[in-house]
Amino acid sequence: MTDARLATVDDAETVARLLHDFNTEFDTESPGPATLAPRLRTLLAGTATFAVLGGNGPDGVALVTLRTNVWFDGPVALLDELYVAAALRGRGIGSEMIALVAGECAARGVELLEVNVDEGDVDALRFYGRHDFELVQPETGERAFYLSRTLGARSVDGL
Repeated sequence: MTDARLATVDDAETVARLLHDFNTEFDTESPGPATLAPRLRTLLAGTATFAVLGGNGPDGVALVTLRTNVWFDGPVALLDELYVAAALRGRGIGSEMIALVAGECAARGVELLEVNVDEGDVDALRFYGRHDFELVQPETGERAFYLSRTLGARSVDGL
């Protein structure tokens, strides 16, 4: 397998490159690795953000942020990004990373791990479903939705 591992502050440039590659592959704006790396150095030095690297390159990244929540004693985690280079998908890298993410979240007292997926991204929906993420609300059986609202001006440089 690929030996997924927690990223350190020293991995900020690698995490930044992989996040930029993710956005580039899916035609999403990115401020670029040079902008992301300093932000990641700061975030990874704290306790509210962690990243997991997977693959031998490394070739994959998972980025997680933690927040307080009134409904749980511990923090709630958001899997902000999960990416594996296209040529290496289907080899278990993503599965190893999500297992490490779940284990690290549990070790940090997280009671809920969330992820947002576009409706049309059937591969991602299938992947997360295989890894025990609920595609419907367990209490009601209704489909789960994520809504967002951008506040203020936002440009690529302002990400």
